[in-house]
Amino acid sequence: MAGSVLFDAPGPRARVRNRVFNVVTALVIALVIWVVYSRLNSKGQLTAAKWEPFLTANLWKTYILPGIQGTLTAAAVSIVLALVLGFLLGVGRLSAHPAIRWPSSVIVEFFRAVPVLIMMIFAYFLYADYDVFPSKHLALAGVITGLTLYNGAVIAEIVRAGVNALPRGQSEAASALGLTWGQTMRAILLPQAVTSMLPVLISQLVVVLKDTAIGYQITFLEMVRQGTQVGSSYGNYVPALIVIALLMITVNFTLSWFATWLEGRMRRSRRGPAPMHIQPVTQGSFGAGAGGTI
Repeated sequence: MAGSVLFDAPGPRARVRNRVFNVVTALVIALVIWVVYSRLNSKGQLTAAKWEPFLTANLWKTYILPGIQGTLTAAAVSIVLALVLGFLLGVGRLSAHPAIRWPSSVIVEFFRAVPVLIMMIFAYFLYADYDVFPSKHLALAGVITGLTLYNGAVIAEIVRAGVNALPRGQSEAASALGLTWGQTMRAILLPQAVTSMLPVLISQLVVVLKDTAIGYQITFLEMVRQGTQVGSSYGNYVPALIVIALLMITVNFTLSWFATWLEGRMRRSRRGPAPMHIQPVTQGSFGAGAGGTI
């Protein structure tokens, strides 16, 4: 049996030790689950009465479905706007003209460095002070603005990295044929870069969906806020948050599964460059420096 090139195959003692560690880990996890279950059960949070409201249509119509609608609406609009902004800024950072490249770089680095919540709060009060949107749409506008600016800046870096990852011969051949920079970008570089960037872009869109929950801080009607409303109204905070968490996990898992499927499909395809493997940037990594995780 051939050994691994990365590490030596474990011997008899190592295999026994690994089994012991696995058993101990499983027992610790089971103990933690049992303790949590016991505490919740002793507080009456897991009784059937706490879950019965979720079997009524009124609860879903009044709380859950409006929250789902708010989350999906904010995510959908933010995704479209962030993609447009990201591609414009990404191409701008690749421009040969300093008057375009430098402002694009400043915008990207600035909005990557500002937390999403701060941008949401700032946009919310700015729109309120100048009556830009009706009061009932202020929170939605603030959430969309924050998500669009931050994720647009991240997508711009993904676009830049995707184009720079292409062989230099592509642009050199286009230049030899007499194509301008704009023609080269539109006809040759971007189509290939988009193919390689798709899995990374979809993974970043999952981040957009999850970050809609931050809008809770500016009274945006989304799934997490509605879950707390259910807990307050029916006195079942734990079941309410469990249901909301399962809904969020289902949506995010669906998008993540699609990203994985798409990447696998692109790996099997011989057309275009290989998919990029760039870690999607989350709010916790904005301070990684000028390059971030790109």
